[in-house]
Amino acid sequence: MTGRWLLPVVVPPLAVSVARLLGATLRVRTTGLDALRPLADEPVIFAAWHGRALMLPLINRRLRSARGARPVRVLASRSLDGEMLARFVRAFGLGVVRGSSSRGGAAALRGLVAALRTGHDVAVAPDGPRGPARHVQPGVVMLAAATGAPVVPVAFGARPNRRLRSWDTCVVPVPFARCAYVFGPALRVERHADREAAGRALAAALDDTTATADGLTAR
Repeated sequence: MTGRWLLPVVVPPLAVSVARLLGATLRVRTTGLDALRPLADEPVIFAAWHGRALMLPLINRRLRSARGARPVRVLASRSLDGEMLARFVRAFGLGVVRGSSSRGGAAALRGLVAALRTGHDVAVAPDGPRGPARHVQPGVVMLAAATGAPVVPVAFGARPNRRLRSWDTCVVPVPFARCAYVFGPALRVERHADREAAGRALAAALDDTTATADGLTAR
């Protein structure tokens, strides 16, 4: 194993160490967890824009405490980047479902449906894994309609931060940054709902939640 295929072996442990060290310095504010209490008896779909998802695994312990230790499974693509993501999130106690809209989409949808029906929460980036950024792909709407699970928009904000030169302009906090994790109001998609309208509603909810997270870091 050489070159590019060494990346999943080397990068995730290094990224986990850096994330944990960085996380220990952050001044964190979390809002919206109380709104999850009425949903305690059912699994949910957590949705976050791809560019705001990097630091979300760090709050898995707090989330599981709020959700009665209900496990969370994350959608990761079958690409090399997806393998690195899978190894990264597993280090924080998250499970993984493999697949994406471009590779293994049907298998991913089946895996997410099975996870929800066995009582797991799931987490997806509706605009991932390749974008376009902040555009809801149809998979998450299909998942919500098929299972009846509520979709909870989630956002991370940080100030000061750095934005990676990637398609999603991923937000990375600098050490000792003010950070906010925001859980927005849940949305439901009826089985026969207009899927395009549901996608637009989710995109608007994610944008609102992201704006709230950014606003909280400015205070």
